[in-house]
Order: sequence, then C-alpha cells, then structure tokens
Amino acid sequence: MLFNDLLREQNIDPAGVLALRHTVNPEDGDLRKRLPWLVDKRPDLFNAYQSTQPERVEAEMLRAEHVAAFIGLEKRKGSAEQAAVFVGLYQVGGNRKLTFEQFWAMPVYQELGTYGLRGFREGDRQHVKWFDLTLTEFYQKWRGKLIIEWPRPPIKWSRFANKADFPITAILEDSVLHDAMPEWKELTVPWADLRILPNKWRDTLRHWRGIYYIHDKSDGKGYVGAAYGDANGSENILGRWENYAASGHGGNVLLLGRSPDNFIFSILQIVPHDMEPEEVQRLEATWKKRLHTSSPTGLNNN
Repeated sequence: MLFNDLLREQNIDPAGVLALRHTVNPEDGDLRKRLPWLVDKRPDLFNAYQSTQPERVEAEMLRAEHVAAFIGLEKRKGSAEQAAVFVGLYQVGGNRKLTFEQFWAMPVYQELGTYGLRGFREGDRQHVKWFDLTLTEFYQKWRGKLIIEWPRPPIKWSRFANKADFPITAILEDSVLHDAMPEWKELTVPWADLRILPNKWRDTLRHWRGIYYIHDKSDGKGYVGAAYGDANGSENILGRWENYAASGHGGNVLLLGRSPDNFIFSILQIVPHDMEPEEVQRLEATWKKRLHTSSPTGLNNN
C-alpha cells in the first residue's frame, strides 16, 4: 500500500500535497533529538519550525494545497533505504514575508532558539515567507506510528506526492516519536527539556522519589535536592522538576539570578516509596557533603 492511496481515499489529490521529510540541519544541534518531542508536547513549536523553509521549498509550498509532514528515522543497518514516520497532514493557507527582525521577534522562534534552532540568519536573504499551516484530522490516529519508505535520492527531502511512491512499510502499535527512557543512573536532562519530556518519561518520573542533582555548566557548581513524595505525587521527582521548569530556580536562593539554560538535571539516588521524609533528608545531607555543594563551593545554602 502507498501513502498516496490514503490520500485518494480521502479525496485529496496527491498533486497538491508537498511531502516534507524533516531531519534537522546538524548545525541546529540538539534540535534533532527534540523535534519528535515537540510534535507531542509542543505542536505549536513544531508547526512554527516547518512554517518557514529554504527558498527552493518556499516556491514549492506556494503551489501546494497540503503539506504531509514526516520525520526521518535512523537508517536501518545494512539498508540503503531511508524510513520516515508520519506526523500529520497540514492545510496550506496564506503566507506573509518576515524580515530577520520580524522572524526573531516571534515568541515561537525565540523559544525554538533555546532548543537549538539557528533559523533565519542575518545576511542569508532579505526575508523569509511564513506559511499558515493548519493540522487536519487526516489519519491522526497513526501519527508517530505510520512508517513509510522515502523514495531515492534521500537527499531530496521535499517532493510532491504525485511525483513519487511512498510505500507504507509498517503501522506500529506504539509511537516512535519518543525514545525509550534511559535508566535513572544515566538520565541527564537540560533545563529547557523539562518542558517537553515525553509523556512516558513523565509518567515514570511522577512515581520516583529520591535525591537529584542540578549542575550549572557555567561554573561547575552544583545543587543537591530531595523529592520526599506525597499522596498526589507533586513532591516526587517530576513535581520538583516541574517547579524548576516553571520558575527556573524552584525557590532556592542561590539559584536565583543564574541562567537556568545552563542547568543539567540528574538523579543521584532513588528511594523506596515508604521511606520516611526524615530519612530522605538524612540521605540528602550526605550527598551535599560528598559533593561539596554547600555554599560557597556549591549552590546549597544549608
């Protein structure tokens, strides 16, 4: 079965559908890892990411009625084919020109910049076109699950659907838009990522209690904190980290005035659910001592 068959079933002409396989420029750094997370947690940012394009693709989008968005998957070992996962079908509305200043004045692009987007660079061109893209209901139940084979050559990452075949190779039970969560001992999360963690990761963190560590990469200083747990889970590790995601400092005096963009979160120790808060506090104190995080060598003020 071909992806174009699905389009025709819904009375959508493949000649008006521009298929895009998003892979992210290596210059955009960690955005490659974060882009699939944005599809689930921040679809507004994902849509902003694809609403501006290089000049060649701009010209194609001016002729398109729909955009079929895919995200490229890692090439299978020993395979010459490039797989991609379906994200959504977007209706193309109007467009308008953005200067460099107008582009970076938009909050969505400022936020994407914190996730690694380089975007419109001054001197590249006088303006970019911003396209109004609206997500349709087209096979949204298969978002993150429908896998296609991208036609050769894979370097051509935009093409009209009627110009190529897009064989459907799998429809999975679970979405591939979020990676498997690492073991807690290997987990490191930049502050910006706290807001876009996949739901499966969040569900796990919601049930964990323990001792966590915040590393400020600007000067190497650290902060040790504890998640004691409570009946509704707000004081488990996810609840504590969500507090930092919202405020940047979690109410901790020595984190105030520091840029949270430099913070890296990790877990030092997981504790049983029935451990008394006093015992968790005792463990927290031992970690502060071992890691020398009390002021002035660290960021704990007690």
